Amino acid sequence: MSKAIPVLNASAFLAGDQATQMQFARDLRTAFETYGFVTLEGHGLDEAHIHEAYTSAEQFFGLTEEQKKTASIAGVGGNFGYTPFGQEHAKDDARADLKEFYHFAQTRYTQPECAEVPAFVTSGRRLYAELEGLAARLMEAVALSLDLDRQYFAEHVKGGNSILRVLHYPPAPDAPDDAPRAGSHEDINLITLLVGSSADGLEVLDKEGDWIPVQAHARNLTVNVGDMLQNLTGGVLRSTTHRVVLPPGPQRNQSRYSLPFFLHPTGPMPLNPIMGDASAYPEWTAAEFLDHRLKEIGLK
Repeated sequence: MSKAIPVLNASAFLAGDQATQMQFARDLRTAFETYGFVTLEGHGLDEAHIHEAYTSAEQFFGLTEEQKKTASIAGVGGNFGYTPFGQEHAKDDARADLKEFYHFAQTRYTQPECAEVPAFVTSGRRLYAELEGLAARLMEAVALSLDLDRQYFAEHVKGGNSILRVLHYPPAPDAPDDAPRAGSHEDINLITLLVGSSADGLEVLDKEGDWIPVQAHARNLTVNVGDMLQNLTGGVLRSTTHRVVLPPGPQRNQSRYSLPFFLHPTGPMPLNPIMGDASAYPEWTAAEFLDHRLKEIGLK
């Protein structure tokens, strides 16, 4: 029997009674302790909005390099705007990932416009807001699963440094078999919400050292623990290594698009371990943690 990450129905928490919500929280903790990942159905996101975001992303990344670079912003560590192909790499891999991307951030930042594909910015902003709201609700479930007040994370994630990353992995027919579309890595943030993808390729490393494929499914979300949450919980919740691999054969001639939302807290949030193995994890703020990691992956 092949391995697979657990599937949970988010409506049990979003619309359930107290008992149902607590059961969802317990199931979520089990998944995050075991795999660090979970597939969510019943999340309530508008499928039409997701479709429009993917469609406009394909149009944006189809622009010329000169057109796309007008949406780049210097000196922000890739936190928002366009980042060209080959600039980011996994923290322990000097090879550049085979990808380019665009970040949507909080509305307090001036978002680069795209005159050629205006729907790209409008659809991205709308999806950002929907994902931010859903992520905040899921953090209530995380808090309950850790026997914390359900609003424990609320003040930290409201107005935090969250980003929606619109990813394009271009065709790579001549790349070596081990070339990373996204090298083996862990996410920096609290939790990540991945809105499907246009093709398979995501793999998760389990405790036994096996790589588990995560099937692309536009209707479901893939949610995973980031390093910040792992640090805060002293390793109780796992930030699991994952990667995006090249597909075999003719599929390498196709682009892959992906929409991960990275839930970040505000910079002052302390990430000092409040449980688990406190001695194994440093004491620092979210801002210090983020600065350190952006330097490791080549964005700062």
